[in-house]
Amino acid sequence: QVQLVESGGGLVQAGGSLRLSCAASGRAFSSYNMGWFRQAPGKEREFVSGIRWSGGSTAADSVKGRFTISRDSAKNTVYLQMNSLKPEDTAVYYCAASSGSLVIHTTTSKYNYWGQGTQVTVSS
Repeated sequence: QVQLVESGGGLVQAGGSLRLSCAASGRAFSSYNMGWFRQAPGKEREFVSGIRWSGGSTAADSVKGRFTISRDSAKNTVYLQMNSLKPEDTAVYYCAASSGSLVIHTTTSKYNYWGQGTQVTVSS
């Protein structure tokens, strides 16, 4: 069982930065692949970035070069550093965990555990 709690969201101007954190409980955190998703009003939840339990990451084309995912297994925490934010990045951001594999899944159905979400609002 893994419990996830996101933090770090807020209101920022376009071009600004935010760092989201996702604190995980459970001793098996290091064996899970972790992902960040986001959901804007009226839209489906979409994949943002993911990191493999053994290292390696991937990101959606819309955020490549601007967002960076990382994890600190000693702190049971995964981060999403978001730079050069745009108004279209406005959404609720969710952290999620999936059973460790070599594949970083990009679909919500592959993730077993979810946080409650944190709001990110980017003003123009």
